[in-house]
Order: sequence, then C-alpha cells, then structure tokens
Amino acid sequence: MQIQAAVVNTKGQDFEIETIELDPPKSGEVLVRMVASGICHTDVNVKNQTHRVPAPAVLGHEGSAIVEEVGPGVTDLEVGDHVVLGFASCGSCRNCLRARPYACARHAELNFGGKMEDLSHRLHRGDQLLSNFFGQSSFATYSVVKSRNAIKVPKDVDLALLGPLGCGLLTGAGTVFNRLRPEPGSIIAVIGAGAVGLSAVMAAAIVGCGTIISVDVHENRLALARELGATHVINASKLSDLVSEIRTLTDGGADFTIEAAGHPALLRQAIDSLAPLGTAVQLGGLPQGTEAAIDSNDLRSKNKTVAGLVEGASVPRVLIPQLIDFYKAGKFAFDKLVTYYRFDEINKACEDAHDGKVIKPIIKFG
Repeated sequence: MQIQAAVVNTKGQDFEIETIELDPPKSGEVLVRMVASGICHTDVNVKNQTHRVPAPAVLGHEGSAIVEEVGPGVTDLEVGDHVVLGFASCGSCRNCLRARPYACARHAELNFGGKMEDLSHRLHRGDQLLSNFFGQSSFATYSVVKSRNAIKVPKDVDLALLGPLGCGLLTGAGTVFNRLRPEPGSIIAVIGAGAVGLSAVMAAAIVGCGTIISVDVHENRLALARELGATHVINASKLSDLVSEIRTLTDGGADFTIEAAGHPALLRQAIDSLAPLGTAVQLGGLPQGTEAAIDSNDLRSKNKTVAGLVEGASVPRVLIPQLIDFYKAGKFAFDKLVTYYRFDEINKACEDAHDGKVIKPIIKFG
C-alpha cells in the first residue's frame, strides 16, 4: 500500500515527506494506522548520523496507533485496538525469555539495523529499500510492527498523547521504578530536565523520595520540575561547581543520580555527586566513540555503582499501562511536557526541541 512518510535521505538533511510503499504484515505482525508520534532526541541523533542507521530511512519510535489489520498467528490484538508502539526485541534470546527485553541480544540490530526481525524490509521507494527504525518507523501514516511490540492501551485516554510512553517517558520513569528502586525518603538528583529527566522526577515523587533535585540550564524547565515534584532545582549555567552544590544540598551527596542530558562531563559530575554506596545511571545517549573519564579510586573507596541503561529496564507491556494508571490518578502529569505539531511541521518540531523551546514534541497525523 502507498503511505506518506518522513524520509531521511542523507546525513543531517531535513526530513522529506514522500509517498512510499509499505508491504502487508507477515506472521506475528499487525498493520497500524498512526495517530501520532513523539519525537525523541535519538531520532535527531540518527538523522544527523551521530548514531548510525542505514540511509535512506524512516525514523520515529514513539508511535501511537490503531490496529487496521492483523497478520497470521496474531491472537493478542484485533482490528480497532488502540496501541502504543515499543522498542523491538527478538522475544527468544536468554534476556527476552527472562522478561528483560531491553537487554535483548539483538537490540542494536533490530532497533538500529534497518531491517525487521526476519531480516527483510517492509518499506520501499520503487525498487529502493528503506530502513526501518525500532521495528516501527512511526514517522509515517501507517506502519507494520510485531504484535508483541504493540501495547494495547485503554480507549478512554487521548491516544495522540500516549506515544512518548513507548520510549522517553518509559526510560525516565522505568529507571526509578525498575533499576534504582529508591526507598521512601531517599535523595535523588536528576541532571537534565527534558522528557526523560522530568519523567524520572515524577517517578521519584511517586515512590516517595525525600529530596528530589532537578538540574538544567532552562528556567522554564526547572519551574516545571518543581511543579512535577522536584524539591530543589539547580540552574547549572549559574554556578561553577555543580558537584559541590549537590553535596551541600544533600549534606554529603545523593543516594542516586541520573544523567539524562547526554554529556560526558555531566556523567562524571553525576558520579562525583554521590554519597558513599550511591548509584549513578547514565541515560543520556552520547555520540558513538565518546568516552567519559571516571575516577576508579573514588568508585572503589566509596562503594559507588555506575550503570548504563536503556529503556528504563522496562517490560513495556507492564510499565506502559502502569504509567497510564498513574496519569489518570493525577500522579504522572506527562501531558504538561507535550507540544503538538502537524506532520508537515516535523522539521520545525525538531528545531524547537533542539533549541529548548519545547520539551516533548508530538506530531499528529491527519
């Protein structure tokens, strides 16, 4: 079938909305009509090729959609279901079988390699094959996805709002719920007040952290962080020593820190801001080949832990419905992060996010 898609043709080039071909679903797959898609920093990194995906490609990995057709063998979804699209995983490797799909042995291949799970393509432009992204390529009017990566969601919540739950919001909140698991009263500092960082702030408030510090360079984002549960905010552009500031606020260091801004120097500061026995998690994606200096003696002598993490150590079919329940209960107000754009405004949405004008842009189809 013919669809409209935002195509990246060459490194750093703007998205170009084109008519392309989409093949029908195969076994275990569904055809979905896209309602909306969040734009994640990873999409922009891939467009600029700081993260490699074979071009030309159709990006997008925070899609929300309605099931239009089910392929052979699909029993868990039916036509008309509302779904949020998650990241791709194989479902059969050791980690997938242990309910750890975020650590799938084929994670890089299936999400960044440009092909579907069976190593074929669904997207074409004449005889030219187009790369798929995260098993969904949600910057398009229709998509074909594996049914296990399409999470059924309630129909009483605006479907256009829900796409970012599939990646950015799941990553921030899941890191707190699944990896850090702070006890009530714990001290946490979150560096970066974008969608990922603010999701972590909201999750920290839900679990009862006593001190929640949000760090950023934009005053509007810090004001929103306070509204969403931060007990303290720090504008890093107005001080020379972030580590000392966090240590002073926390009487010696935080129990947990999250680096959600994607800068190697900030990762080092997140680690240095920890109290003994503290844990730092890196969520911000660094350009390929980037290295961050770490004081190994400080790690050892103070019994610190440093972890890298993707997708918030989450099982999307478990966490996404939980986050929707928290939203409906008024505890996870991620709608306050969102700005909507038309599909043909996708390049403007990326620019506004890059310039810090918006936190989570969502493009709407139709």
